[in-house]
Amino acid sequence: MTRFPALFLALVWGADLAAQTLNMPSNARLRREVQSPIDSFAMPIGPWADGAVQTITAEGNQSRQAWQISAAGLTTLQLIRPLRDQLRNAGFDVLFECQDQACGGFDFRFAIPIFPPPEMRVNLGDYRYLAAQNDGAIVSILVSRTTDAGFVQVTQIGGEQVQPSTTDAPLRGQDPATAATDLGGTLMQTGRVVLSDLAFETGSSQLGEGPFQSLQDLADFLAASPDLRIALVGHTDASGSLDGNITLSKRRAGSVRERLVANYNVDRTKLDAQGIGYLAPIAPNLTPEGRTANRRVEAIITTTR
Repeated sequence: MTRFPALFLALVWGADLAAQTLNMPSNARLRREVQSPIDSFAMPIGPWADGAVQTITAEGNQSRQAWQISAAGLTTLQLIRPLRDQLRNAGFDVLFECQDQACGGFDFRFAIPIFPPPEMRVNLGDYRYLAAQNDGAIVSILVSRTTDAGFVQVTQIGGEQVQPSTTDAPLRGQDPATAATDLGGTLMQTGRVVLSDLAFETGSSQLGEGPFQSLQDLADFLAASPDLRIALVGHTDASGSLDGNITLSKRRAGSVRERLVANYNVDRTKLDAQGIGYLAPIAPNLTPEGRTANRRVEAIITTTR
């Protein structure tokens, strides 16, 4: 068991660490905060493996905060990088860092304590996690996003709890129009991109006639990057059974692959097609608009060959 004595922890987003305050951008809102007296806590410091998540036991005062940042087009890297940098500048060592599937996907997310929606929303296909410590405290950060907001949960063990505040500067996402013209840049920066102009009807794996600019942009990117391989990952809304939706989502990804090969002369060996059904929504399935957003195909950089 590792014990962490009290420490005044400073987490600063875009501000001077000397201020020793927990600052979020001006478009962030604290959705929920829970503070607990001294107790022990099993902090995750490894991925889901062999039926469990590796943890380290910390002791001290506990604080959990859930933040919502209202901005469209945010990426999980954009959400977590400022906090990670500030932790390092404050003398923290990163113990573990991972991204969705590398963390363990569904299993990791549901093995760790996370506030439930609506305070904290976790897209199972797009979240990041890190844990860091110094001589006096241990902290974890989990971030995820929807189409119109980012979500951040900060868990602190040890250290004097600070009153959160916001700065004058908002955090802005990438403009959707700009993202559409810079598909390759988004892929290289984040490792993934939604092919947002594709059209599928509910229950159908048939890709519309098009033309689709995202497929042309992806084909151009692959032609200029001969060593990269791409996984096309299909997603559905929550209508119907999970097994049926996984099959449907894989067929949708396969339809996109066939279109890229047939119409855009993309080498088939550079493309994989998979589907995960409704397990990674980017919007609520309670509205027609949300269900439409969830019926999508993403391109993900997998390997070099």
